[in-house]
Amino acid sequence: MIGHRWRRRAAGLSVAALVSSGLALGAIGTSAADDGELLRDSSSEECANAEALEGAGDNFEENCLTESELADAQASSGILPVGGVAGSPNLSLETNLPKSGAFSAEGAFNSDLAFQGKYAFAGNYEGFTVYDIRNPRKPQLVVQVVCPGSQNDVSVYGDLLFLSTDSRWTDDSCSATNLPSVGDTAGRDYWEGMKIFDISDPRNPRYVSSVETKCGSHTHTLVPGDDSVYIYVSSYGPNAGLADCQPPHDKISIIDVPLDDPESAHVAAEPVLFPDAANQGRNTSGCHDITAYPHLGLAAGACMGDGIVMDITDPLDPVILDQVRDANFAFWHSATFNNDGTSIIFTDELGGGSGPTCNPTIGPNRGANAIYTWDGDSLEFASYYKIPREQAATENCVAHNGSLIPVPGKDIFVQAWYQGGISVFDFTDPYNPTEFAWFDRGPLDADRLILGGAWSTYYYNGYIYSNEIQRGFDVFNLRDPRVAPAKGTRYDEFNAQTQPVY
Repeated sequence: MIGHRWRRRAAGLSVAALVSSGLALGAIGTSAADDGELLRDSSSEECANAEALEGAGDNFEENCLTESELADAQASSGILPVGGVAGSPNLSLETNLPKSGAFSAEGAFNSDLAFQGKYAFAGNYEGFTVYDIRNPRKPQLVVQVVCPGSQNDVSVYGDLLFLSTDSRWTDDSCSATNLPSVGDTAGRDYWEGMKIFDISDPRNPRYVSSVETKCGSHTHTLVPGDDSVYIYVSSYGPNAGLADCQPPHDKISIIDVPLDDPESAHVAAEPVLFPDAANQGRNTSGCHDITAYPHLGLAAGACMGDGIVMDITDPLDPVILDQVRDANFAFWHSATFNNDGTSIIFTDELGGGSGPTCNPTIGPNRGANAIYTWDGDSLEFASYYKIPREQAATENCVAHNGSLIPVPGKDIFVQAWYQGGISVFDFTDPYNPTEFAWFDRGPLDADRLILGGAWSTYYYNGYIYSNEIQRGFDVFNLRDPRVAPAKGTRYDEFNAQTQPVY
């Protein structure tokens, strides 16, 4: 493929959620992320109903689908009806724990996952859940911690748990009041950023500290140090009306958390990743996600319009080594290195995760993964990968969070695709990624698009775990000789955005 490096996105790319002409998203609670404010004032026919998705997804500052594209998407039929289930014979759903209690509402979206020992930690827009997974086939809910703050992406390190808040609140407490609109912040203090919990007793997490960060914390990434753990905070969407999120926002925040005194955690650096000269004169409004690979001293970032690779040997002074743009990418979402660090999967979250983009109208190269090779100096495009199954017009479906399955000598990835289910593919040959396992459910509703599906799907110590936005906590068993060697790798702790070497 030619012309990938530095090619600007085509003006007509369809990237916002597809909700119009009879498709409606389910109700969204006030604690959901208010990314809809990123929409520029528009009376165009193309963006007439994007506001219906306010708070649900990641990105609504781009153009919506055209009416003709939307009509085509509505006309297509999913392969599964409501209540239907399908998949490859080598991947089985072992169990599902439905959402419950304070997290049972439709607007209480399940989000990211982290693991430590016999526990899984599952984010939710209303807080987080701790599961006992010592018997993966029979996981047990240990405790729910109610602490609203979208997205509540979660990670763990030793006795500490970190929680991202990318919505505005009256203060940093778990009982604060949400301030959903920009106008709500006028003339008053407000808070968004990182929360820190002590999980030395996983059955009784204790809130110990918070750190406010500019534009909040949409996602975060842990970078271990000697006496501290550093947190790379990704946020975006500056607004002149927000006192603590002023444009341009072409930076990340780096939090220093002293391991012997986590209550003294503080913002230690705010490196500007995209000065004008480095970004060819185009302002960048922040990053969505960063994945660190400490073994190689590298990190890969998915930023507003750019995929980047950074040198992080000095955690407080990351240096961009290369950056690319892709004409088929609408919203650079996340990144994953292969184990050797010679390939990187970047994901395009076309429509912010809220639209039905897995259909012939959108095609195989948009809302997909782009696999790039890395030679230590530069990124080069190799191929796209997207699930081959068509989804219904009421199923939000696009590439989302996944992880490597640690098979020595192979590059195998398991990934969430929202209501497109989960997919396992081999990209050892980066030019020819090949799926060999999958699981899919039918839509949540035949008539309206309810935000749902697998948010994060990760491999951990022999099983695949998935946090399903509406249906709860899933555990899968992948029985396939291609991944059998992975059972020899055991992790004491796993955060997908801080890649371990195997």
